[in-house]
This record gives sequence, C-alpha cells and structure tokens, in this order.
Amino acid sequence: IRRSTPGCQATVTRRYSLKKLKPPAIQPSKDERPYINVGTIGHIDHGKTTLTSAITRVLSLDGFADFVKYDEIDRAPEEKMRGITINATHIQYSSLARHYAHTDCPGHADFIKNMICGTSQMDGAVLVVAADDGCMPQTREHLFVCKQLGVRKIIGFVNKADIVDRDILELVELELRDLLAEYKFENSDASPVVWGSALRAMEGDESEYGMPSVRKLLSEMDAYFTPPERDTTGPLLMPLENALNVRGRGTVVVGTLLRGTMRKGEAVEIVGFDQTIRTVVTEIQRFNKPIDACQAGDHVGCLIRGVKTQDVERGMTMVAPKSAPLGNRFAAQLYLLSKEEGGRSKPVSKKYIMPMYCRTWTMPCRVDVAGDSMLMPGEFGEVELTLPKKMLMVTGQNFSIREEKRTVATGIISKMLPSVVATTGQVGKIDLTVVES
Repeated sequence: IRRSTPGCQATVTRRYSLKKLKPPAIQPSKDERPYINVGTIGHIDHGKTTLTSAITRVLSLDGFADFVKYDEIDRAPEEKMRGITINATHIQYSSLARHYAHTDCPGHADFIKNMICGTSQMDGAVLVVAADDGCMPQTREHLFVCKQLGVRKIIGFVNKADIVDRDILELVELELRDLLAEYKFENSDASPVVWGSALRAMEGDESEYGMPSVRKLLSEMDAYFTPPERDTTGPLLMPLENALNVRGRGTVVVGTLLRGTMRKGEAVEIVGFDQTIRTVVTEIQRFNKPIDACQAGDHVGCLIRGVKTQDVERGMTMVAPKSAPLGNRFAAQLYLLSKEEGGRSKPVSKKYIMPMYCRTWTMPCRVDVAGDSMLMPGEFGEVELTLPKKMLMVTGQNFSIREEKRTVATGIISKMLPSVVATTGQVGKIDLTVVES
C-alpha cells in the first residue's frame, strides 16, 4: 500500500503482512547462512534495549535464539542503577536467512564514544524512534555517526505505537524518512519502517503491535540488509573494543575483523598508543563457540599468549606482524559542520585541539589548516592532524572531531606524515615547521 499524506512530498510505503516466520522442517547439515553485523540506534529511552530483548524473545519461540532479558543486556551495575545503556552490548541471534551479530548502542549523549565504538562494526542499523517523542537530538547524531562510519542501510522502527493515534504514527514516519533523506542514506524513500511496541513484544503480546511487529521487522532485515563485500585476502586488521581476564586462561581481546583472516595458533601484533605487543592467538570464539579460524566481518574473542590484560587498551588494533606502521601526524580532508548542522559558528585555523573519535579509540587531536588559510563552518579543507601518541590510521579511514558533546567535524585520512615527539600537554606547543622523525 502506498499513501501520500496531503501537504507532504514524502510517500509512505508500508506492507502489512505480519505472517509468523516458521523454521524449516529440515536444517541443512552445513550452515551456510552469512553473518551480518547490525545494531539498534536512537535517542535515550526510545526503546533500543527493549527491542533487542524483544527480538530474542520472538526468535526463541522458533528456536533461533536464546531469550535475553532486558536486565541481562544492561548488565553493568551503573546501567542497572541509572536505567540506561552505557556500553555497547553484543548478542547473537539467527533467522531463516542470516546469522546476526547485534550491537545495542547507548543513546545518552554522555556515552557517544561508546556508541561510535559499537556503530563502527555495523553493516546495517535499526533506528528506534518513540512515537510519543518523535526524532530527538541523539536520533540525528546517531544517524550522522552511522553515515560517517559507512553504514549504508537503515530500517526504522517506530516504537510505542500502541500509545498514540495512527495520525501521529504517520507523522513520525514522515519525520524519520525526512532525516534519512537529509543524511542521504541509500533508498531513503523506500527504506522499511515498522510500527510496533517493543515492550508488548518482549512480554509476549500477540496483538498487532506486539510480537507480529517484531516478526515483520526481522523479515524486513532479512530482505533489506545484505552482506557487504569483505576483504578476506588483505592483512589482518581488527580494532579492539575490550580486553578482559579469564581466570585460569589469560587475556581475551574482543573485536570485529575489518580485513583479512585469522587462525588459531597464528602470530599477531597488537598496536597503538605508542606500543607494539607481539603475541600468539591460542583460541578463537564467536559468541561463546570455539572456532579454528575467522574472517572479515566476524565478531570474535581471542585468547592471547603471554600478555597482561592491563597492557591492552580499547582502541588498540590486532594486525598481521609488521603490516601496520604507527604514526602521530596525518594529512586529511576535513569538513567543518555549519551551525545549522549542529556544528561550530566560528572558523578554525591553527592549533585547534579537540577530541578525535576513530573506530574504537578517542584521543586529543591538534588540527592545523594547511597554509595560512582558515576553514569556515560548512567548508571542506586540507588539514594536518597531530596526536600525542602513535596510532594506526590508514588512507581512507574516517574520523570525527567533537566539541562540547557534539560532533563538529568529520574527515578522511589522506596520508601519513613524519611523526613528532609529543605528549598530551605539549601537542599544542610543537613547532611543526621543524619535524622530528
């Protein structure tokens, strides 16, 4: 059914087939369903974690997942005390067509760096918008981050549909589609948008906005999200998002492979923050199941030999030996957001120092506009970036600059420059006309 709302240019496209998905009578002996990395994004308290739990509830009835309760997703003590998601949480579930690695991202503005860490691993995202609120500040910011990090496809889920009138639901959907078009997401006019109630679905309600709406969402995910082309032949590249100690075993590092493959027993390096740690991968697990090898796109935990947990930081990268030089100076193309886009009202020129966010790490960064020019809000320009510590950054890599809890600039690395000796307190005082290798 296609419906045009009077006075609006956008066209609402909606399918009302809510048939329950059934598992196949006979499962193939070899499971060849692809893995796709997805996640829930959106404003705080709009129902991202509730929807994540509801998805596992519905799929558990068909034997495709274990039901993960809400408080098992928000499991950190501070998360339970405050009733919000702080860290990105990963769970696994499956459908008839896919295996999904699902990241539940925090919506609170104070934890945007954790959201960026989670989003950097996604192939597609479900944008959750509460029907009684509509699109809010973190709705916009999460979409902006997704676009910056290369997430191409978004599915909308208008939550709490049971507490508002149908006219309100249509207006919220139009607002959501306008945002997708504003940020130039793929097929924004035809992106699936589902109305539902994550809470009702999590509670097992079989009414229209309960479990049938989640089944509809899963059907749209299977149809709309497609596995991206992954580089499985290049050298290993896996940004680390966590490191933990397993009693009696040793240090386990967690991340998603962006490039290459990795096998049990393989020698690797963990690099970043001025360090290069050489080790061997002794065990690999994908969602608590041991595997002999993994490849680009897999979210895994790796047991590593002879490395203390405290020596590994989130933001370091696991790489093939001697494949990834570190540096702390880079040339980049930078776009400075205008005030209308939520950015700055003043230009930048030299020695502009603010936090940089890149993949799973954040660090103070000095920005110097090339030559004697200034970069005005709303403009692109050539800049040089200087970090207090050497990190792994490759040509074409995206990054963001944030100021006072908002994203003010985005950029792409164009090349590595000769490094300088610096510390966090000195990075603004270095005379970059005299470069020290």
